[in-house]
Amino acid sequence: MRVAAEASRLKMARRGATKLGALSLMLFAAACASTSPVAPPTGPGPAPGPGPITPQPPLEGMSLTALPGWAEEDHLAAFNAYVAGCVRARGRAAEAVCARARDLNARRLSPSDARAFLETHFVATEARTDDGRAGLLTAYFAPEYPARRTPDAEFDAPVLNRPANLSEVGDRAAIEAGSAQSTALAWMRAEDLFFLQIQGSGTLTFPDGARLRAAYAADNGAKFVGIARPMAERGLLPANGTSGDAIRGWLSAHRGAEAREVMALNPRYIFFTTSADDGKEATGAAGVPLPARRSVAVDPSRWTYGEAVWIEADGGNLVGARASYRGLVMALDTGSAIRGSVRADLYIGRGDAAGQEAGSVRHPLRMWRLIPRG
Repeated sequence: MRVAAEASRLKMARRGATKLGALSLMLFAAACASTSPVAPPTGPGPAPGPGPITPQPPLEGMSLTALPGWAEEDHLAAFNAYVAGCVRARGRAAEAVCARARDLNARRLSPSDARAFLETHFVATEARTDDGRAGLLTAYFAPEYPARRTPDAEFDAPVLNRPANLSEVGDRAAIEAGSAQSTALAWMRAEDLFFLQIQGSGTLTFPDGARLRAAYAADNGAKFVGIARPMAERGLLPANGTSGDAIRGWLSAHRGAEAREVMALNPRYIFFTTSADDGKEATGAAGVPLPARRSVAVDPSRWTYGEAVWIEADGGNLVGARASYRGLVMALDTGSAIRGSVRADLYIGRGDAAGQEAGSVRHPLRMWRLIPRG
């Protein structure tokens, strides 16, 4: 899986299928770096030879009740998201807690039961950036775009499959000039294809009602470059008006050579594979369907798929931005623009409404790792 993400994220097989990706920021291009927050246990180890073993120290971390907004959380929805995503958790304690949650989920569960389970089985420790500043939250979605089986004046951008000469295709401009030995799977509006490539996957809809899922198949190896900042610097859009919708609108209004020149600022190009659309949520890099609004793409060098995470993000400044995002989410995806310990891309869901919201998310972020008690 954005519509910050590339979905490069790319991942969907793109890592498995989204990425899906970080729309407004993938378009803006920024990332944080930070260090792992989990402190190792301290104290003496077991004495050599026979005799009693020194007990391990208690797990470090704070109670979930101390998390900002924990009392207002929808604990049952949080628990359900955990059960859906913890199947990818690794480690003895994580796997044991996941198994208990899945057993409990087989019964009729109340919100208070869900809250009690989470508070009993987890402690929280805050992730930190290297410079101590806030991290960054962006968002992405599974887009649905109109497509055609043959090109016309409006739908003139081919959705290309993996080329036979992948290592030789060059940058975006070269591929659009015909360097890739590929087959067109469908035809789209150029600006829609550009955003599909950022997301890494999506659904193509045809006039006869047919629907195809387009998923990441390969890329040209070029680094992703966001176009929002240069568009603002050129005066094409205001600095606080670089949402996904605003960028798409500009590209649509300037379709042709002018839009292609701006899109070429991002040399990365994505190739796709298509299959019948099953109507389900997109699948992230962890190989698990992404719970809408309850899953995030993270930096896999800093986080583990299947981890539970608490996020708090206030103060988004893009036009149309919601005030805040807060709650328990699962780490189930990744993306090329998602780097650092306090960096996340929230999966909003499918369709236009999800895309409109995702394009306005660029919020200062705090993150807590929820550590299972073994």
